[in-house]
Amino acid sequence: MKTIRVGITIGDFNGVGPEVIIKALSHPSIVEMCTPVIYGSSKVISYHKNIVNPADFSYNTTGSADKIYHQRINVVNVWQDNINIELGKETQEAGKIAHIALDQAVRDLKDGHIDVLVTAPISKNAMKLAGFQYPGHTEYLANAFGVKEGLMMMIAGNQRMALNTVHIPLRDVPAALSVDSLKNKLNALINSLKIDFGISRPTVAVLGLNPHAGENGNIGKEDDEIIRPAILECKKAGNVIMGPYPADGFFGSANYQKYDAIFAMYHDQGLIPFKLLHFHDGVNYTAGLPYVRTSPDHGTAYDIAGKNEADPESFKAALFAAIDIYKARRMHAKDTENPLR
Repeated sequence: MKTIRVGITIGDFNGVGPEVIIKALSHPSIVEMCTPVIYGSSKVISYHKNIVNPADFSYNTTGSADKIYHQRINVVNVWQDNINIELGKETQEAGKIAHIALDQAVRDLKDGHIDVLVTAPISKNAMKLAGFQYPGHTEYLANAFGVKEGLMMMIAGNQRMALNTVHIPLRDVPAALSVDSLKNKLNALINSLKIDFGISRPTVAVLGLNPHAGENGNIGKEDDEIIRPAILECKKAGNVIMGPYPADGFFGSANYQKYDAIFAMYHDQGLIPFKLLHFHDGVNYTAGLPYVRTSPDHGTAYDIAGKNEADPESFKAALFAAIDIYKARRMHAKDTENPLR
């Protein structure tokens, strides 16, 4: 029986990525709902398996994703040489293998050998040492799939937090705002809510850039001159988009619970409140791509690497979210082909 093939990149092997992968996949029910395909090294997996010591974790080793076993855990060896594991440290070797694993998984995704992609955490500095030219997964994947901009969205249950800008300095955020860019991101968010999450008429709240959302231009003009016009343009198309809201009062009053998604202007504006609410079960989802990609919402956690203390819940949530979104897209495609459904 064929199940959804979930490609999993190993991430930085000096961090907690391999540990949370092993813990998440060690439950027997996982291979009943999907076929995990880990891109990395069986040597690395074996090393971390000895630390975790799971009750049930066996896998098939292969050199290519077209030779996997369904309903079994598979490890695609992307690196054959000896590996120097230095837990808790940023190294060029760890960045290089993470880069190679990501490249191979993306190629296999394009070639149809896997159906979705779940990425374990990487170290941006280790990746940079290995020649990685992108600020993070989001920007890399947008380029790899020929998308102008990927939309980073954090999801947990009914909470969805989309980010207008991601990995750029705070001082560069105002210059990155434009009416057209905001419209494109908001339209991508609306489409994702409809197609990926099955919400027929989604509601979106937009946060302001400045304190008090600019306070009528007294604390910055971007809210009135850029953000508000973009919202009005999207409303003309029949979308339910409200704002811009002052971020502090919006979260302090629990107003965030009334919307299907929130659109934040910059990284920490959205991720600080989201992680306060969902640090252990949040998922990073890249909307707007032709393929489904998720990841846990935490980093490499070098401080606890190798201590068998990492919580796998966020990785599990990322795995389940990828499967759910893939199914939602297939259902949407069938409904589009046959509106009578």
